[in-house]
Amino acid sequence: MIRETIVTTLSPDGVPHIAPMGATPIEGGWLLQPFRPSTTLENFLATRCGVVNFTDDARVFAGCVTKRRRDWPTVPAEQVASVRLAVALATHEIKVDRIEDDGQRPKLHCRVVRETAYKPFPGLNRAIAAVLEGAVLVSRLSMLPTDKIDRELAYLQIAIDKTAGADEREAWGWLLDAVRDHRRGEARP
Repeated sequence: MIRETIVTTLSPDGVPHIAPMGATPIEGGWLLQPFRPSTTLENFLATRCGVVNFTDDARVFAGCVTKRRRDWPTVPAEQVASVRLAVALATHEIKVDRIEDDGQRPKLHCRVVRETAYKPFPGLNRAIAAVLEGAVLVSRLSMLPTDKIDRELAYLQIAIDKTAGADEREAWGWLLDAVRDHRRGEARP
């Protein structure tokens, strides 16, 4: 099973980095598999710690994937030299115990050293799930056929139309803009 999370890390110079990442639960922690090259991987290799954030704010996922917004507020973590999302419902502060090297996706075996809940989970929302799936599609625009992307976005649009609040609509708009920009050959800064 893979959980969609936001992973926060710090560079050795103290610069926060925020990235959506599928995390696999393992005994006592998480298995993370960031792609090479990535800032997340470089930060983990340098500091050996970070935070797995659980949030229901779909804008964080869409903002990071589309590069529309990456400056989400963070606060210092409690037990590791990292930061967490200010909008996190809960966090797991982690330390890397072991690394299985790989040319494309090293496996980081991480141990949870602090588990904290900040806000109650407000329940499931189909629009949040649609934005997450849309963010995955946007992250693969160069790999997937156009008709597949269009079919899946059309299906996901149903959940947006029926259940989205303002935050999910904003995030969905960012994703649709990214698809349009990709097709026009435009890149976001």
